[in-house]
Amino acid sequence: MSATRRFLTSATLAATGIGFLVACSTTGSVSQATVESQTSQVLAEQVGRAPDSVSCPGSFEATVGNTMRCVLTDGSTRYGVTLTIDSVDGSNAKWSVKVDDAPMP
Repeated sequence: MSATRRFLTSATLAATGIGFLVACSTTGSVSQATVESQTSQVLAEQVGRAPDSVSCPGSFEATVGNTMRCVLTDGSTRYGVTLTIDSVDGSNAKWSVKVDDAPMP
């Protein structure tokens, strides 16, 4: 099994089983750079290494239930990733990360 497939299989299983939670200070929204880096960091902690990149379309509004679609790239394989704001406590937002089961076409 390729390193990319092992990485993404591990990420998908972990995301499906428990979800990833990311916490970040915010004042209504989380910047694109912070969303990308924090999501990549939590994937690295859960899987053992970071993907090559996580790319999101912009800042993430910190409202419970809000979702954002991003793209995880590892080698030449790309997967969709869904982020969901789970809680907001003052200036702290937490979101879960779910990696799609199948790669993007």
